[in-house]
Amino acid sequence: MKSVYNFVVTPVKSRYNNTKDIGGKELIVNTEIYNHQYVSREAIVKAIPTVGDKVIVHHNVFRRWHNVKGIEKNSRSYFDEKTYIVQPDQIFLYKNTEWKAQKGYCFVAPVKSTDKLSVDKEKPLVGVVKHTDGTVNNGDLIGFRPSSEYEFIIDGQKLYRVLSNFITIKYEYQGDEEEYNPSWAESSGRVD
Repeated sequence: MKSVYNFVVTPVKSRYNNTKDIGGKELIVNTEIYNHQYVSREAIVKAIPTVGDKVIVHHNVFRRWHNVKGIEKNSRSYFDEKTYIVQPDQIFLYKNTEWKAQKGYCFVAPVKSTDKLSVDKEKPLVGVVKHTDGTVNNGDLIGFRPSSEYEFIIDGQKLYRVLSNFITIKYEYQGDEEEYNPSWAESSGRVD
């Protein structure tokens, strides 16, 4: 199958990432089909532009939902259980040898909070660029607008997808910055 304008993809493992292996037993951590956090976002390109590239897609690509009559439906991208037609603007990140961000997006690792009076583990609205579209450089310490970040777990690391035009400042390193990656991200098995 070839598509003229869109990518043809298949989920890496399955449509949903809602199970954990605990002591050799499979535990279902979420049974709601409408919760976007447990929808798989990792896919393999089957056709156009480069077959075999791994891509990170919008959560609605593999999602199921209920219409107003309560009938379960597949997303617009659905062709069959192993094939989905994805528009280019639904792909945020791709990997053939290394991860590369699509134009308009950066992926940012959160930074540990140094505020001793705060219970937050992360410094708000600050991060280290891990994958860039070229607007900033990988490794830059940046600040971004509130509510512009969207959480992903990629290769066992918690990253925020931030629109490049929502980056507000490039900081100079002070020496006390440390990336924050919660332990559940490394062992979750969830690759969004």
